[in-house]
Amino acid sequence: MTQENGDRAESLGLWPDDEQPIPLLTAEQPSLQPTDEGETSRSAVLTRTSVDGRATERRTAADFSPERMLRAPAGGRPSSGWRLAAFRLSGGLVRVAPSAAELRQRELIARVKTPIRGCRKIAFISRKGGVGKTSTCLLAGHTFAAYRGDRVVALDGNPDAGTLGHRVRRETTATVASLLADAGQIERYADIRGYTSQAPTRLEVIAADDDPRVTEALGDGEFRRAIHLLERHYNLVCLDTGTGVLESATRGILDAADQIVVVIAPSLDSARAASSTLDWLEANGYAHLVPGAVGVVNGVRTTNGLVDVDRVEEHFAGRCRTTVRVPWDAHLETGAEAVVEDLAPETRQAHLELAAAIAAGFTDRSERRE
Repeated sequence: MTQENGDRAESLGLWPDDEQPIPLLTAEQPSLQPTDEGETSRSAVLTRTSVDGRATERRTAADFSPERMLRAPAGGRPSSGWRLAAFRLSGGLVRVAPSAAELRQRELIARVKTPIRGCRKIAFISRKGGVGKTSTCLLAGHTFAAYRGDRVVALDGNPDAGTLGHRVRRETTATVASLLADAGQIERYADIRGYTSQAPTRLEVIAADDDPRVTEALGDGEFRRAIHLLERHYNLVCLDTGTGVLESATRGILDAADQIVVVIAPSLDSARAASSTLDWLEANGYAHLVPGAVGVVNGVRTTNGLVDVDRVEEHFAGRCRTTVRVPWDAHLETGAEAVVEDLAPETRQAHLELAAAIAAGFTDRSERRE
């Protein structure tokens, strides 16, 4: 990623500085998450393990990035916590080695930057409405766009007047319907840019039409055409879907998807619906998407009543590649434009964990429906 993009991410207040290279984490190392004191706490991520207890993440040539493989210069500038305070108060004379949490943070950012060959399509799905699927798709896209140097776009694939386009500041009235209508005239990136709205993170969004009569007319063939057009100009496409996997539009998106993210509310009925969605995928020609799926338990409050969220996570960790817990955030509850700087630090951290979990599958071979 270019220095310009790194400066943009830092200026937005997304996450700590990622300029110092770090070593690889091994499968035996625990997942760490920074706290205000610079120490560590229980991670928001659970990863599926093999029978011998080792993490099943696959090692590839993409591991050899500068962030991971080059030694950090001795006495580098700390990014946060008391180490940074000591560095500033001493005028740079006191330089304490980075904490395990800071090393973990750098590893997450390095993983988000995993190179993509061609274009990668990520579908965000849920059979139950109101679980935060659209905001999850949007914020994952924001995270990728802020830290990667390539092009990232989010497409509203909800046939029932989706709201993804209303979660960013609109720069155009164009929609996926108008994009398809003018597809024959689009040859260059500059042409397609007129149909997207771009956020400060560099994420681009293509909105759905507000008229459900228009969106309902878009089926699997239309969305396959739209995705085929986008993959010629973008490296990463985040696909927001409707609430039913049986809808024609959703099936068209699943046909094109390389990976899926299953969004789950911390409730019994939502978890049951999400698990039955995985059952349906396995029985209807999409079984190849399930092992590499990422489960997101979204909107978790400090207290969730009688629901044992740990057990919900454990269930999906056994079926998916990884599960990520995202806390409830008042800023997202408004349903208005999502401003990354206004999110709680825990929410930004959780979406960094989510983006890293998704990026762990970028080196997997893409398969299509049998």
